[in-house]
Amino acid sequence: MVIAALDPGTVLILVVVVAIPIGAIAFATGAGKALGEIGKGGFAMDHDLPQRSGSSSQGLAPVRAAVREQEIRQMVEARSYRREQRGEEPLDVEREMERLLADDGGGGGELAVDSGLREEVRQLVVARNERRMRRGEDPVDVDEEVNRQLRELENLGQ
Repeated sequence: MVIAALDPGTVLILVVVVAIPIGAIAFATGAGKALGEIGKGGFAMDHDLPQRSGSSSQGLAPVRAAVREQEIRQMVEARSYRREQRGEEPLDVEREMERLLADDGGGGGELAVDSGLREEVRQLVVARNERRMRRGEDPVDVDEEVNRQLRELENLGQ
């Protein structure tokens, strides 16, 4: 009965000395996989957005416009409500909606009207076209490609 002769402090030290290497080995073999899985799964955002084809986005345009108009209306109503709370004259929501939608210019997007960005994208498309022609491939329509890339930039957050 050697174990009975050991005092509790010695037993504690022996358990710790034996348990630490066993725990370290178990952690190294099993936790490596578990640590690699952190942040993965069905809800993880570790993938790119799916690319949309031009034909499928045509059917979504009216829906997007309706949702966009509804969101603009909500923001205008909230702005009017805040003005009322401050004791100011409330906004005429319908007139403000007409003004905002008229300023939009038909839904071209902010990026499409930015002339500096449009020119930069045009330069990139022209350079890409020149490389395509050097490889013997058919050139693309520059204006159409510029518009397509600007639309893709507009839709990145959706």
